[in-house]
Amino acid sequence: MDEQLCTEKWVERVAIVGASGELDMLTAPQLRDAVQSALSQNPSGLIVDLTEVDFLGSAGMQVLMEAHNQTGGTETRFAVVADGSATSRPLKITGIADLIDLFSSLDEAVQNLTA
Repeated sequence: MDEQLCTEKWVERVAIVGASGELDMLTAPQLRDAVQSALSQNPSGLIVDLTEVDFLGSAGMQVLMEAHNQTGGTETRFAVVADGSATSRPLKITGIADLIDLFSSLDEAVQNLTA
C-alpha cells in the first residue's frame, strides 16, 4: 500500500471503493478518506472491495464499522467484498460479518446493490 491504496469507481449510483495491500493503523485513514469522499456524493450504495487486501487489521475493520454506522438509517446501502482468509476470516471471527452485508465477489455485491 505504498502507492495508491484506494480506488473509486461507480456502477450506476453505487460507489465502489477498492483497497489493496495491508489495511492497518497506518493505511486505514486512506480508506476512511476514500469512503467519506464516496459518501459525500450521496450514492445509492457503497461497496468496499477488499479483494486485493493482504492483511486486514483492527483499524481497517473500524473503518468498515464506521461506514456501516454512517449508512445505517439512510438510503445508502452498504456492503463489503471479502474473500479469503486475509479478509473474510477476521470479519467472521470478530462478528462484523453478522452486522454487514458481506459478499465473496464484487459482481455479486454490485448485482445485489443495483437491483
